[in-house]
Amino acid sequence: MAPHEVRCFAAHLDCPVDQIHTWDLLGGCPSGDELRSCDAVLLGGSGDYSVVKGGDWLEPAMTAMQMLFDNDIPTFASCWGCQAMARALGGEVRTDPDSAEVGTYTLSLTDAGHADPVFSILGDSFPAQMGHEDLVTKLPEGAICLASSDRTTNQGWMIPGKPIYCTQFHPELNLSQLLDRLRYYPKYVQKITGMDYDQFVAERCRDTNETDGLLKRFVKVVVEH
Repeated sequence: MAPHEVRCFAAHLDCPVDQIHTWDLLGGCPSGDELRSCDAVLLGGSGDYSVVKGGDWLEPAMTAMQMLFDNDIPTFASCWGCQAMARALGGEVRTDPDSAEVGTYTLSLTDAGHADPVFSILGDSFPAQMGHEDLVTKLPEGAICLASSDRTTNQGWMIPGKPIYCTQFHPELNLSQLLDRLRYYPKYVQKITGMDYDQFVAERCRDTNETDGLLKRFVKVVVEH
């Protein structure tokens, strides 16, 4: 799934795949010079790793999040990346199967989201692709919530004065890309939804055209400003 994730980000950024250089945080923290050499950092991640459960990789990963914050590196963090950034900056993350979301869910913008130059393009409400059991239950101090769903309050947020945006949802995935990913995790679908894969696709998944331009909007507003 690692190459798949890169292809998905490249498609939604409308850039060649070879413009995206990967760093595996399981192997340690990049240097400040390596981070500063990037136009922007994209934080995705695998459902196999949880900032709640942790591991030997957690402390270096938290250091990387703090370095992105301290060095004002333009950063877009989705799903695991959103959770990692929140925890590193003093927020709280928990595992909550009752709040888990897998498939397509409807989100609503907050008042701050309507006023935000990146998120305001999404409209009052919009569908988004999901796949998570962990969620951010408390934002870092000063962070502003931009979007929520019925199950998860902090679906999108940003840090004023910092070029950092975070989403619990996956703006790098359209419907076909979400299904490509979940075909590798049929037990995950059954565990969270209680449905077999075909029923899940029919009842819980739909197109999310509204979020297709969010990453390019981030680049235009935050990276190229």
